[in-house]
Amino acid sequence: MPGAKKQKAYLTVKEAVLGRIRSGELKPGDMIPKEEDLARDFGCARMTAHRALRELAEEGVIERRKRAGSRVALQTGRSALFEIPRVDKEIEATGARYGYRLLERKMTQPAALPRARLELAPKDRALKLVCLHSASNTPFQLEERWINLKAIPAAAEESFETASPNLWLLNALPWSEVEHVVSALNASRWAAEHLEVPEGEALLLVERRTWNEGGVITYARFLHPGRFFSLTTGGKREMAV
Repeated sequence: MPGAKKQKAYLTVKEAVLGRIRSGELKPGDMIPKEEDLARDFGCARMTAHRALRELAEEGVIERRKRAGSRVALQTGRSALFEIPRVDKEIEATGARYGYRLLERKMTQPAALPRARLELAPKDRALKLVCLHSASNTPFQLEERWINLKAIPAAAEESFETASPNLWLLNALPWSEVEHVVSALNASRWAAEHLEVPEGEALLLVERRTWNEGGVITYARFLHPGRFFSLTTGGKREMAV
């Protein structure tokens, strides 16, 4: 059937481009091959390549601009409804000066909780990072992050001395799914020392996992002093008639 053959051709192009993005061969900001080049490489019509790129753009995977070509989107999440926030931008938006300090970096076999979150076997190793983010020299966020080296081996060569893992990961490897869990807990002695709060003070905890086709990329725990956050809800009451 001609219709089925045409659909298969455009899906082949689309999945090939998507595969290069998910593997990290094409990184955020990289140029996508032109439609005519894709048509030649896959032996299809230019309109077939056009449809493949159009759908990737509609899904937010790539960005298309007239005369400028197509690029891998800087954010390639499955949904634009919940983006991965950048703590440096959050802090700078308040007018404060952003600061970053790496407290710990080591490759080790994760304990039971992070190992389960990363979906690793008991003998698998991962990269552990502990970082402190500050707002005008005031501790704002204490980050404990585990990176799955099977999903992104290049992380083993990165020092993270000057670049935060969040920013590095957003630029290094597209994600296709994200999970956030928000809760509260009392500050342990370790967290209290780094966040400069009394032991036992209320903290906001955000846990995050990201995935791509290769599995879980990273699992992170972000601790914030509770005084920096409040939740406000509201709405207009409709009169019954």
